[in-house]
Amino acid sequence: MRGGAQAHLVEADDGEFYVVKFQNNPQHPRILINEVFASEILSYLDIAAPEHRLVRITPEFLAASPEVYIQAGKQFAPVKPGWHFGSLFPGNPDLISVYDFLPDTMLPQIANLEQFTAILVFDKWVANADGRQAIFFRAQLSDWLLRPGIPPRKLGFLAQMIDHGYAFHGPHWELPDSPVAGLYSRRLVYDNVRSLASFEPWLERVRNFPPEVLDKALRQIPPDWIGDDEAALHRLIEALLRRRNRVADLLVAARSAHGNPFPNWR
Repeated sequence: MRGGAQAHLVEADDGEFYVVKFQNNPQHPRILINEVFASEILSYLDIAAPEHRLVRITPEFLAASPEVYIQAGKQFAPVKPGWHFGSLFPGNPDLISVYDFLPDTMLPQIANLEQFTAILVFDKWVANADGRQAIFFRAQLSDWLLRPGIPPRKLGFLAQMIDHGYAFHGPHWELPDSPVAGLYSRRLVYDNVRSLASFEPWLERVRNFPPEVLDKALRQIPPDWIGDDEAALHRLIEALLRRRNRVADLLVAARSAHGNPFPNWR
């Protein structure tokens, strides 16, 4: 897969396909921890993002898959056997086409376009240091959207929000403020933003976010991912909870980003 983490698309023994980031990825081992926390937060906020699993890579799999490795310049490093982070791919790649780009003329056709507004609430809260990443695929809408009135077998484009390794400023585990942090490059996805009310109900869900969700994420993380970072991780969790009430101000500050991403906000 493209990207600095050098993730691989892997078929697991549950029959599903996962985009797997390895412990010894080129970015940092903390990237995997960030992904687990982000996935649990996004699930609670009800934002469209792939489910996650811990994927065990065995020595036997690696021996049979010489194409699975980490590359740094001209050097090749083996993937370490053990537990790694897996992000659920939205289907069998032989049967579904998944895109990371759609032309502007097609973006208004996305059935859940409001998710770009939703994810910006998350990105501001967790200080995502990466530009917003998303994938698009065509599917039967009733299989993916819990909305009344969707005609049976109606097909449409859907978006999922992906790649959260650089939440919490990536491996730095800091929460800096930036007007441009987390913004999607195609600004027309924010045409529906009229005021702070456009970011509800996700803004309210962040304000009342229960710490137990972060405890759930923490329990999933293998001890060898954390190593000597336990104290730093707990400091990050405390800082994230303190930041909940600042997200509205961070969204207002985003209006000062180059070009004003919210032209219809009056």
